[in-house]
Amino acid sequence: MPSFDIVSEVNLVEVRNAVEQSVKEVGTRYDFKGSSAKIEQADKVLTIYADSEFQIDQVKDILLGKLSKRGIDVRCLDHGKLETIGGNKAKQVITVKEGIETELAKKLTRMIKDSKLKVQASIQGESVRVTGAKRDILQEVIALMRKEVTDFPLQFNNFRD
Repeated sequence: MPSFDIVSEVNLVEVRNAVEQSVKEVGTRYDFKGSSAKIEQADKVLTIYADSEFQIDQVKDILLGKLSKRGIDVRCLDHGKLETIGGNKAKQVITVKEGIETELAKKLTRMIKDSKLKVQASIQGESVRVTGAKRDILQEVIALMRKEVTDFPLQFNNFRD
């Protein structure tokens, strides 16, 4: 039986490279001279520090630009709220989301079942496995997912015939 997996994966090496490029650009830009603007990465958590909210937005724009140039879908980022820390400094935490959460997986399986296509969808940890009788039906499911799910990045891999 042909099958494939619906997953949400992020290449953390590319994220690290984008962060390093952003740090380098922030260090060389004239409007950040003498400020404490910086980006720190701890695994899947990015923290932006700056002197003001405006500078945080500027650093975030640089970071998002570098991420998108490296092929990272920015919809996988969860922006935390802006916090004011000691004095007039600010910080923002951005989390990289990876894997499909259970409520989204249930929503995906419900959409597949409601489409009346002759396939079975099952939740397998942080992915959804779709199995069908023919390859064409599975391709219709992929097209349906690309059309319906626009708020979260999905990849389709492990396609077996």
